[in-house]
Order: sequence, then structure tokens, then C-alpha cells
Amino acid sequence: MLSNLDCFLSSALRLQTPSLLATTPESEYGSWVLASVLLTLVVVYAASKLGGELSKRLNLPPVLGELVGGVVVGVSALHLLVFPESGATAEGSAIMGLLQSLGGLDAAAITHIFESQSEVISVLAELGVIVLLFEIGLESDLRELSKVGSQAAIVAVVGVAAPFLLGTVGLVMLFHSPVIPAIFAGAALTATSIGITSKVLSELGHLKSTEGQIIVGAAVIDDVLGIIVLAVVASLAKTGEVDLLNVVYLILSASGFLLGSIFLGKFFNQSFVAIADKLQTRGALLIPAITFAFVMAFLANVIHLEAILGAFAAGLVLDETDKRKELDQQVMPVADLLVPIFFVTVGAKADLGVLNPAIAENRAGLVIAAFLITVAIVGKVVTGWAVFGKPGINRLAIGVGMIPRGEVGLVFAGIGSASGVLDKPLEAAIIMMVILTTFLAPPLLQLVLDEPEELSGEGTATLPAVD
Repeated sequence: MLSNLDCFLSSALRLQTPSLLATTPESEYGSWVLASVLLTLVVVYAASKLGGELSKRLNLPPVLGELVGGVVVGVSALHLLVFPESGATAEGSAIMGLLQSLGGLDAAAITHIFESQSEVISVLAELGVIVLLFEIGLESDLRELSKVGSQAAIVAVVGVAAPFLLGTVGLVMLFHSPVIPAIFAGAALTATSIGITSKVLSELGHLKSTEGQIIVGAAVIDDVLGIIVLAVVASLAKTGEVDLLNVVYLILSASGFLLGSIFLGKFFNQSFVAIADKLQTRGALLIPAITFAFVMAFLANVIHLEAILGAFAAGLVLDETDKRKELDQQVMPVADLLVPIFFVTVGAKADLGVLNPAIAENRAGLVIAAFLITVAIVGKVVTGWAVFGKPGINRLAIGVGMIPRGEVGLVFAGIGSASGVLDKPLEAAIIMMVILTTFLAPPLLQLVLDEPEELSGEGTATLPAVD
């Protein structure tokens, strides 16, 4: 993320000071970089709003429409929003083609503009998911979340262990895959996209339910465990052995960060309210809150955790202040502006071409993908039955809420591909698993949460709202 931010800032400086950099080639393209970013944002917001509205009218979670809108404008269809890290080039971008025809730009100029525009959009997408997790933290209740902490931890551990073991052993036994690629694929099955699940829960009004709190808590712990698993398999891919010191460091730093931030937050709350009360200009409450979220996200990133964990912890801390309701209202417009960029970007990067059986190299991957998708769903659904001491809980909803892999799964696939560990069929199978679990989870979660009690046999226990 820091590399993206550096590129973003350098691009911004070039745009702000063209006279100082008039002799550099990049300065000639400054206005075109800005134009490409603005045009891309138009595409993103149009896809987000049209997809979300259509999804809402079909009685489906709007976030599903945003993901589908991203697919339509992305690498699978219109090629309006494509990214270099997905293997796309400037020549494959419809927006770059339009700019080239308007400005008579050469190939070098278009390549520079494309790379700069992609960096800016990627940073905005990352800011979007940071703001989303900050908002989710604000909407969660730390006291109620702590009540389901033990259940969430068990759900997370089962949700990592079950798909990992089933996937790894199955690939070795059934498909005779080499051990290290099988381990890598099994690791990709452990991921859970907290961004997608929490957004669906919020839209359906179940974020504060017992099920919602268990899912969010488990997804946070799952993210921490996923980082540790990723470190292990990345070490295996590079050297064939595990760096135990790095694993221990990640475990201690993750635990210390989450517990320490929540503990210190109790002392920070009073200072935060006092500062906000003394400020007299616009944004007196919002700016300090967002600043705190970014600081926490930065600290998490520095110690090799996900920035979103820091933002979520910041939200949990500020949820305990007297200004929570007011802050909730002020954060919403910021989230409405940035969060759609994240979801449309996730959809845009999903290449549905890997699902085409007409392509010979996809056929072997389709067979493996069918196995991985089955394991991905079953391995997470069983987590609902790991919850104890909660009679009447909707266990199926908890399991389904852990299914989507989203951007987290794509990270695993990307690292595996870059390391050369994964062959083409297995890489394609992992991508198919990520795509289908990401798109299946929102409607499935809505279905199991809306299921009448007399049909499901289990009710949905809802926690009382805390003012």
C-alpha cells in the first residue's frame, strides 16, 4: 500500500507543479493522468450505482450489484477498468484508447498514463476498504463483541483449519499435486473477505445480531490467521522451509496490536472527545476521527498486518465515545464516496475468462476448481456448528458469512503465481474459487438470514442496540 501511496503522491505533485517540472517528460502527461482518473471514477460510480440499484430492485444486497458492475466494466467485459497487476496493458484499456485518440498520444505516453491512473485508483480503493472497516468498527459494539469473542475465535480457527486440510490433502490424494503447490492452494482456501461480509450484514441490518458479531469477530481473527498462513506458505515457496521466527513475530504482533489498541482506547476516548469539543472549524469531529483511523491503519501496516485491521480497531475504540452516533452520521458520506471504488475494483479484477471450457488450458482447471469450490463452501459452512453455548443461533448464517474470499483470496493467487509455485490449471482453479465464492456469498447470506424460523428451525438472536 505504501508503494501505491508514494506513486499517488508523486503523481499529485506533478499535477500541482507543472511549471517546475516542465522539462521532464512526465509533466507533459500530467493533465492526461488527471483526465484518465476522472473518467475512470465516472465509470466506477456509474457501475456502482447502476449495479447497486438493480440489485436492490431484485431484492439482493446492493454490494452484489457493485461487484457485478465491476465485472461488466472490467477485464471480463468492457475493459474500461483494468489493472497492470492483472496482466492488462494500456492497449487493452478502452479508456486509454479513447484518450489516445483524443490527444494523439504515443505508446510511451499512454503506458505512463495507464500506470499512473491504475496506481491512483488502487490507492483510492485501498482507502475505501479502510474507511469501510472503520465504519464497521463504529457500528459494532465492543462490549457485545467481547461476549462472543471465544465463539468467534473458535469459528475462525475451524474456518482456517478445515478448508486448509481438506484442500491440501484432497489435491495430493485425488489430483496427485505436488505438496507445496497443494499447500499453497489449501492456504488460499483459508481466506475470508471481511469487507464483503460486513457490508452485506450492514445492508441487511444484521451487523449487531449475535450472528453478525460472531461473523465479524471471526473474520477479523481469520484475517490475522490468514496473514500468518500466507507468511508460512510464502516462505515455503521461496526456500522450501518455514521461517519460524517470522511466524512467531506475526502471532505476537497481531495479538499485541489488537488487544493493546482496544485496551489503550479506553484511555484515549476522553482525550478524543476533549479535542473534538475544543475545535471550532468544519470537520471538528470527523477529521480527528479519520486521522486516528489512518494512524491505526498505518501502525498495523508497519508491523506487517493488514491496514484494515487497524482501521477496524480504531472504529471499535471510538464506538465507546459519547459522540458515536454523531460520528456515524458524518462518516457515512465519506464511505459512500470511497467504498464503491473498492467493490467495483474487486469485480473489475475478476477475469471470468477462466471459466470458459472452450479454452483447452481451462478444462483441467475446471475439474480442480469444482473440488476447490466444494471445499471452500463446506469448509466454511461447518464453522457455524463450532459455536457453543448459544441456543437458537442461526449456525448456517454464520457459516455462509465466512464463505467469500474476495480480494484476500486474489492476494494468495497473485503471490502463488508470482512465485512460480502454481501451474496454470491450479492457478486458474484458485481464481475460479475466489470469483464464485465472492459472488455466491451475498445472496446466500441474505437467503439464510431471511429464512423463516419455522423453516430453518433456528431463530436469529439479536442483540439490543446500545446507544
